[in-house]
Amino acid sequence: MSKKKVVLAYSGGLDTSIIIPWLKENYDCDVIAFVADVGQGDDMDEVAAKAIKTGASKVIVKDLREEFLTEYVWKCLQADAVYEDKYLLGTSMARPIIAKYQVEIALAEGAEAVAHGCTGKGNDQVRFEHAFQALAPELQIIAPWREWTLKSREDCIDYAEAHEIPITASRTKIHSRDRNIWHISHEGGELEDPANAPLDTTWQISNSPQTAPDHVEEVEIGFEKGVPVSVNGQALSAVALLELLNEIGARNAIGRIDLVENRFVGMKSRGAYETPGGTLLLLAHRELEALCLDRDLAHFKQHVGLKYAELVYNGLWFTPLRASLDAFVASTQADVTGSVKLALYKGNVGISSRKSSYSLFNADLSSFTMGESYDQKDAAGFIKILALPARARVLNTRQKPAVELTK
Repeated sequence: MSKKKVVLAYSGGLDTSIIIPWLKENYDCDVIAFVADVGQGDDMDEVAAKAIKTGASKVIVKDLREEFLTEYVWKCLQADAVYEDKYLLGTSMARPIIAKYQVEIALAEGAEAVAHGCTGKGNDQVRFEHAFQALAPELQIIAPWREWTLKSREDCIDYAEAHEIPITASRTKIHSRDRNIWHISHEGGELEDPANAPLDTTWQISNSPQTAPDHVEEVEIGFEKGVPVSVNGQALSAVALLELLNEIGARNAIGRIDLVENRFVGMKSRGAYETPGGTLLLLAHRELEALCLDRDLAHFKQHVGLKYAELVYNGLWFTPLRASLDAFVASTQADVTGSVKLALYKGNVGISSRKSSYSLFNADLSSFTMGESYDQKDAAGFIKILALPARARVLNTRQKPAVELTK
């Protein structure tokens, strides 16, 4: 009788490295390691070899970078989705596409279960498992962190050493990191106390303001219907475009965030994030929308962006509401075409230029020089009608007779 098959979302990090032997010991199963390349920068051949060495019966690697950007990241960018004013959703956006392909592989391989390395305290367990149940509810879900007796990353290191599993984490290098083409996150270590500033060594991909160049660097980003398509006039694929903006932003100290956030599971957590290219894209996109969107549409879209970010953060990607919000957001982007030039200097971003053939900015109307397009006398009637409720309230109050108190 063939063994049960389990498809594990495998990164080669500390948690998933020890999960392969743990699954085999506790479930007597064959483990298929699924490695999703979402731009984490690892040598995928090495990651696959490590999975086999630690007991995987099969490894499947998929390059998902282009789809990750065009079908997930760009949708969030168009929505201007930012969680709690700071977090650009780097990890949150990547989980749905990984879970989607993990399910597809499980069904194709005849697996009975899917597994992940998320802890029972974090948001990622919700993101993976909601996706699993939305796409293939018949699959069993195995979450080792909710089953085993290991309580800390130090325990995981002990387990790895006892089973002779090669790992890069150590007792002095204890940060938990998640990286993809959009960002890198940092948790653990000194960051567990909000009173501590991040160490200089915590940051991995960006210059500090002190080490950034001593001159302004300008970069122009072109958009078509809210989608970034060019940098400095050069048309680029999604992956090439973001990789270039990551380089430009990182060397100019753009995109560092230190955040105490509210997790979906109910606790506060603290993390540090580096999102250099994404920060540039978000700022440029917002500036172009300011030029091209009608006032009421722009204001309402801000509410949609908050809800969109909340849905993505909470792991509710595969829901009718998110799909419906996509339809609304896409309609708002019809005229968001043009370019924005940014001026970068030591962590700061200025706006050098905004241009669009769909611009709603009318110099004749907005200028301090009075032209024929706007009759100032019209403002009197507008303000008088606007103030009608205020005038009526005051007049009504004045006309009320005084009330005498009786003994």
